[in-house]
Amino acid sequence: MAESKVGDEFVTHEFDEAIAIQRAIVSAEEALSRSHPHAESKAAIATILKDDRAFLKDLERLGKEKGATGEVEDVAEGVIDLLESMVEQAGEAPSEAYEAHAVLLHAKRKQQDSAGGMLRIARALRDPDSRDAAQAFEKAQKASSDELADLLADFAVVIATAGSDDEAVTTRGSR
Repeated sequence: MAESKVGDEFVTHEFDEAIAIQRAIVSAEEALSRSHPHAESKAAIATILKDDRAFLKDLERLGKEKGATGEVEDVAEGVIDLLESMVEQAGEAPSEAYEAHAVLLHAKRKQQDSAGGMLRIARALRDPDSRDAAQAFEKAQKASSDELADLLADFAVVIATAGSDDEAVTTRGSR
């Protein structure tokens, strides 16, 4: 049976998970901002990466106050393993880059969900620093997730209408 976490231990766990997943997101964005074959996605990921690096620093700073280090547990491990595996294969073909892009989007949506919980926890604990950071994090994750979702759909059209992998590698958008 799994060990129950409540109170401060639960808060630390939530920060550990958020930090671990955010580290994996930053790593994936670093790779995809260099290798993504869809030019619009590549550029957007490079821009999003700047914000996600700053959010990682915030999470690490706030988490440290709660005893969190980014320890990887079950849920984070599953998300991280899938993300790393897909990013590693992204250079093999445009369809693999598409899958890596989709898993990055999934990880960012997970962070968006976590930010909502962290925001409510911070409010309940009357922690304005964590509240403000969680609010900004949630808003940014939603905006970047929406952008990545739109770009993923564009990239799907490019791949679906291409006659070869070379045609699926774009230097311009499909909109």
